[in-house]
Order: sequence, then C-alpha cells, then structure tokens
Amino acid sequence: MTLATADFKKRFIGSFLGIFWMFVQPLVTVLIYYVVFQLGFRSRPVAEVPYVLWLIPGIVPWFFFNDAWGGATNCLYEYQHLVKKMVFRVSILPIMKVFSSLFVHLIFIWIMLLVYLLFGMQPSLWWLQVLYYTGCTFFLVLGLSYITASANAFFKDTGQVVQILLQIGMWTAPIMWSETMFPEKYRFIVRLNPVYYVVEGYRDCMIVHEGFWNHPQLTVYFWCISLVIFWMGTRMFKKLKPHFADVL
Repeated sequence: MTLATADFKKRFIGSFLGIFWMFVQPLVTVLIYYVVFQLGFRSRPVAEVPYVLWLIPGIVPWFFFNDAWGGATNCLYEYQHLVKKMVFRVSILPIMKVFSSLFVHLIFIWIMLLVYLLFGMQPSLWWLQVLYYTGCTFFLVLGLSYITASANAFFKDTGQVVQILLQIGMWTAPIMWSETMFPEKYRFIVRLNPVYYVVEGYRDCMIVHEGFWNHPQLTVYFWCISLVIFWMGTRMFKKLKPHFADVL
C-alpha cells in the first residue's frame, strides 16, 4: 500500500495542475461519446434512463481496467531498480500498480454517484454492489498483468500489443452501445469478453437494481475465466522471475 500510494503521487509530480489531470481525459472522453452518440446519432434512452446515465456505469470500470492493465504491464521496467534487488519481492509490483489505479477508480465511483444524484436518481442499497464488481475487475486485471508484465520483460513489444487489445476490448464490450443491437442468437459472442460481466454488472447496480446471483451462468463463466487467467499469470511470473534481473 505504501508503494501504491507513492506510485499514485508520482504521476503528478512536477505537474502544475497535479491531480486535476487525472480527471481530464476520462471526463473529456465521456463528453465526446455523449456528444457523438446522444447529440450526433441521437441514441435513444437505454434501460429507460438518459444515455449519459447508461454510459457512465459502463465506462467507469473500463477506465480502471485500462489504466491498471496498461500500467502494470510496464511495472518491471518502471521499477527495475527494485527488481534487481535480491531481497525485494518482485511479485508485489503488479499488485501495487493495480492498487494505484484502484485509488483513482474509487474517486470516479464517487463522481458517478454524484452524477446520478444530480440527475434526480434516488440512492439505493444496490449501489453498494459496485464494490463486488470492483473486486471482480481487480482480480481479472491482476491475472492479466502477471502474464503481460512477465512477457514484457523479454519482449518490449508486449506493451504495444496490450494497448491494441485494450482498444479492441473497449469497442467489443458494450460500453458505448447496447448488446440489444445484436440479434439474440449472436449476443453470446459479446458475452465471451469477461469485461462484459463487469460492465453490465455496474449497470445492474446503478440502473436495473439486480444482484449478480440473478446471472448465475455469467458469474460462473467470469470466475472460471478469471481463475484460469490468474493461475496462468502467477505460474508464468514465478517461472520467469529468476531471469528478470538479467534481461532488464
């Protein structure tokens, strides 16, 4: 937690506006999508709420996923001075990076709640379930980070591959568009993306007011995929760890 806090603060050292920059890109992104889809394409309300209230619960967890995976992939290079110390537990670096992104995400959750209150939405106990889906995102991205951080130590192009995958993932997950645009028989393709579970979960909390237990098949699928990814990631990281100091 100490390293995560230091990493969080390090992002804004030397910046005149400091932590303000943390919010600029996400807020501009939301504004662009709102203008394009709501005002440009005149998207109809989804789930009986304004488009912006439907968009925000989908894009907030994606910001966390994107920031955490991208940052953790490069963590061994960024902290190679620690990797080369034999007494340092290198395996905590991906965890530290994900925690650093989690701090930002918790702030965005509060902003999301504030937006809902400003739009006149009544507070609900279902909103607390967001913490469960945050935990789901944390576990999934940590497993992926162990895989890509390990690979990035040997193949520097891994970071570029991750950025491409993130771009593809953002458009294949139903963040800006609704899965109802797909015929029913093809929707299973969208649901193969484990991020789908998290995105729709946030919307279930904020809009639909449903529990994760109402989707047992998706829940089992998500945790099976996440556990396999985490197992693969930790095994790969442990096997390659003795060589990190040599290749960095």
